[in-house]
Amino acid sequence: MNEAMKPVEAAVKPGYRRYALWVLLAIYILNFLDRQIVTILAEPIKQELGLQDWQIGMMSGLAFALFYTIMGLPIARYAERGHRPYIISGAVAAWSFFTILCGFAQNFVQLVLARVGVGIGEAGCTPPAHSLITDYTPREKRASAMAFYSLGTPIGSLLGMAMGGLIADEWGWRAAFLVAGAPGVLMAIIAATTLVEPRRAGGRALPARHEGPSFREAMVEIRSKRTFWLITFGVSIKAFIGYGAAVFAAPFFFRNHGAELTDIAAGFGLGLAGFLGLALGVTVGLTGAFGTWLGGQLADHYGKRDLRYYMGIPAVSTVMAIPFYLTALAVDSALLAIVLMAVPPLLNALWYGPAYAAVQGLVEPHTRATAVAIMLFAVNLIGLGLGPLIVGAVSDLFAGPLGMGAAQGVRWSLALFSLFGIVASILFWMARSSIREEMVS
Repeated sequence: MNEAMKPVEAAVKPGYRRYALWVLLAIYILNFLDRQIVTILAEPIKQELGLQDWQIGMMSGLAFALFYTIMGLPIARYAERGHRPYIISGAVAAWSFFTILCGFAQNFVQLVLARVGVGIGEAGCTPPAHSLITDYTPREKRASAMAFYSLGTPIGSLLGMAMGGLIADEWGWRAAFLVAGAPGVLMAIIAATTLVEPRRAGGRALPARHEGPSFREAMVEIRSKRTFWLITFGVSIKAFIGYGAAVFAAPFFFRNHGAELTDIAAGFGLGLAGFLGLALGVTVGLTGAFGTWLGGQLADHYGKRDLRYYMGIPAVSTVMAIPFYLTALAVDSALLAIVLMAVPPLLNALWYGPAYAAVQGLVEPHTRATAVAIMLFAVNLIGLGLGPLIVGAVSDLFAGPLGMGAAQGVRWSLALFSLFGIVASILFWMARSSIREEMVS
C-alpha cells in the first residue's frame, strides 16, 4: 500500500463510506435530472419557441456539452489538490441556478445560454466525485461503488422524465425547470458540511510531495494506457447513441404513437406529456438502474478471477441491446414499443461500474480525477455534444429533403445510429487484451 494512502483509509470508516456514497448518489441524481429533464420537454419547447430538430439537439446537447468538456479538465486538475467536497458543493449550486434560469428563457439564444451555464456547473461534479469514491473504497468493492454512484444516471433520467412530464402538463414546461433546480441548494449545503476530504485526515493536509503530478506528467501516464483509450472511445460511442436516443425518444412517441397514447393517457386522467414521461421514465429508468447495479456486481464478482471481465461484460451486452431497440422502433403498438424500450437500457447500462472502475484503477491515485475528466471530455463532446445534434440533423434530413415526414424521419435516424453500438462493442473487446497488464491500483 502506498504510504500516501494510509491517511485516506484511516479517515473513512465503513459506516461513513455508505453515508458519503448516498450523498454523492443524491447529487448525481440531481445532476442527471437537471441535465435530462429537457428530453421530455423538447416537444413543447419546440412548439412554443418554433424550433427545428437540430436546434433541439443543439440546446439539449452541444450547448451543454461544449462548456461541460471545456471546464471539466481545469476543475479536475484543481480537484487533484483541492478540497473535493467544496468543489462538488459549488458545482451543485451553480448548475441548479442555471437550471432555474432555463424556465425564464424567451427564445432559443437565451435557452442555449442557460444550458451553457448548466454544463459549466455540472463539469465540477463527476471527476472529483469519482476521485473521492476511489479514495473511500477498497479496490475489491470499487466497481460496485462506481455502479452505485452511476445509478444517478437512470434514476435522475427517470425522475426528470416523469416529473418533467407531469409538471409540464399541469403548469407548463417552464415550471418544470424551476422545480428541478430548487433541490440543488440543499444538496450543496450538505456536500460542503458533511463530506470528508480524506486528504486532510486528522485536520492536516497531506505533504506537498503527495499533492499530485503536473498536468504534463499526468498526460504522459494516461497516454501510455492503451486500455484507457479503448474504453474512452467505446464509451463515447455509447454516449453518442444514448444521448441522441434519450433526447428524441419522446418526440418519436409523440409523432408516431401520439393518438394512441393520448387515448391511453386520458383513461388515467393524464395529459400526453405526463403519461409518456411516467411510462418511459419508469420502464427505462428502472431497468437502467438495475442494469447499472448488475454491471457493478458482475464486474466485482468475476473481475476477481480475471480482470478481462471488466471489458467483456459491456462488449457482449452492447451488441445484445441492438435488436430490441430496432424492434421497438418498428412495431405499430405504442405499449409494445414502450415495453421493448425497457430492455436496451438494462443491457446498455452494464458498462458503468466496470468501465469507470477500470479507468480509476489504470492510473495512480493522484491522476484519477484528471483521467476521468479526460474520459468525460471525449464522452461528453462526442456523445452529449454531437449525439443529439447529429441525430436531430439527420432526422431533419430524412423528414424534409428526403420526404419521409417528421414521424418517419426521427424513426430512421434513431435506427441508423443504434447500429454504431457494434463499433463500441469491438472497442471494449479489444480492451480485454491489455487491461490485466496495465491495471496499477
